[in-house]
Amino acid sequence: MIAAALVFAVLLLLGVPIAFILLGASIAYFLENPMMASIVAQRMSSSLESFPLLAVPFFVVAGAAMANGGIAQRLYDFADGLVGHWRGGLAQVAVLNSLFLGAMSGSSNADAAIDARTIAPIMREQGYSNGFASVVSAASGVVAPIMPPSIGLIIYGLLTNTSIGKLFLGGVVPAFLVTIALLLTVRLVAIRRGYKPNRERRLPARAILKRGRAALWALAMPVLLIVGLRGGWFTPTELGAIAAIYALLVGLFVYRGLGFGDLYALMRESAFTTASVMFIVAAAAVFSMILALEQVPQQIVGSLLSVSDDKSVVLLIVMVALLVLGTVLEGLALLVILAPLLMQLTQQLGIDPIHFGVLLVFNTTIGSITPPVGTVLYTVCSITRCSIEEFSVELVPFLVTLVAVLLLIAFVPPLVTFLPNLLF
Repeated sequence: MIAAALVFAVLLLLGVPIAFILLGASIAYFLENPMMASIVAQRMSSSLESFPLLAVPFFVVAGAAMANGGIAQRLYDFADGLVGHWRGGLAQVAVLNSLFLGAMSGSSNADAAIDARTIAPIMREQGYSNGFASVVSAASGVVAPIMPPSIGLIIYGLLTNTSIGKLFLGGVVPAFLVTIALLLTVRLVAIRRGYKPNRERRLPARAILKRGRAALWALAMPVLLIVGLRGGWFTPTELGAIAAIYALLVGLFVYRGLGFGDLYALMRESAFTTASVMFIVAAAAVFSMILALEQVPQQIVGSLLSVSDDKSVVLLIVMVALLVLGTVLEGLALLVILAPLLMQLTQQLGIDPIHFGVLLVFNTTIGSITPPVGTVLYTVCSITRCSIEEFSVELVPFLVTLVAVLLLIAFVPPLVTFLPNLLF
């Protein structure tokens, strides 16, 4: 175990991608006993032999088709019609647009990248600082992983044998809370800096409805998800396939933002995204087995319960620890490693697994926008050419807002559990 810890620390300091860090540490651990070395490949292979995991590539394809099929522009126009007259109009539009896009992609990286490419340049032209435009793009992307169809919630459900349909519904109210909190934060910053709205007056209701009708095919997708799962018509995997076909048909024949010649590039992009996700899942599965062999879950549970047996206190400690870990480890890897470990803790304390799943995904996603190794941070900064220092300064009010919403959701469980309990 000492060799594995050393390899983990060295690779982390060298800036190696997290999947290779986990895999390198796992190989170092098993090389101490050559008879067990073949377990690494076997465990990686067996961890991906899961039918529900097929939902991941399907939803990745659906998100890519939605982003490239003309849907993003119509969602932007609709968001502009709703909040473009507020202070900091373009930033407000970016936040609300992320709520809509989050219901298509389920990925914070994809959502933030779209805003960074499309809205951030316009924000800079209209006098917004590059750091502020970059942070708004990244922070608003935090909504996507807790809004169905969330890839993070799918993986948590698979790892913990929790209903993915209930997890999807559990993320809806928190996603709206995060959106409202970010809209208020943008307004406060805009008032202080004098950022103006896109226009002086609200659009007439007829104009807003016209934009809503134009985006109707896109807005119908989350309804399809929720109704299909609630009605028991589809499993999450089947729903992923239907969502992918739906998105492709809308992009090809309704909005005509996609041509048949674009399909190869779209599938290639989706394959790369899926491969990176699956490789992290496979590497983390091996590392999780090491933790189980070394009885780390039992030690964690024992340590936390020795501090307090009060559910709220332990939950607060876990949330703070995850925020700290999220600054140095990739969110998906954290999720894959910690979800099975912490499930034992939640079971002993009587914490609802739906509530904890949404909390865990949201918490690890916050880490993706924080330095030094936030994946969304680097995605956005590479697109906008924003320095990490400028980004970090502008991030502070948004980070405070996101942590406040996290604590609210943590200590008011019905915000997560109300919809699943009502509809299931």
